[in-house]
Amino acid sequence: MKPLPPTLRENRRYVLVRIEPPWFETDSRTLYGALAESVTALFGDTGMARIQPAVISASRGYAIVRCIRSTEDELLAGLAAVHHVGSQKVALRSVRTSGTLRALRSTIREGRFCPAMETGEARFGGKTYESVSYQLEKVDLFEKGFKSQEPLFLTAEDLEE
Repeated sequence: MKPLPPTLRENRRYVLVRIEPPWFETDSRTLYGALAESVTALFGDTGMARIQPAVISASRGYAIVRCIRSTEDELLAGLAAVHHVGSQKVALRSVRTSGTLRALRSTIREGRFCPAMETGEARFGGKTYESVSYQLEKVDLFEKGFKSQEPLFLTAEDLEE
């Protein structure tokens, strides 16, 4: 069977999504499961069929998600409602919407979608933490040696004190 000519295909939109925390690694299938659950909960099975979400790729703190044109708003609502992927708490933030994959991949290559990160070690309050500092003056500290320890979130103003 021959594929449909371009004039008969439905137009699609692609959304570049930033996954927070940025070090969280997941595969496309797991992310799709969380997204499908969220979209179905918000819009039901008919909304899911109308939107037709698909995760094209997911790696290094970002994902590319596809939907049918004119359903981008519903997809963005479904992305915002995702709060767990597997057992990990995450947030999905839309960065850019495009009609082509090429435009989104060039955005990723140029690094315009994600703030720069630096990792290191920091001492705060007499304890040693692993630090992740962002370009936007945000620093996250994670206590070393403890698995289920709550993260400590600081700003540049806190570090000056």
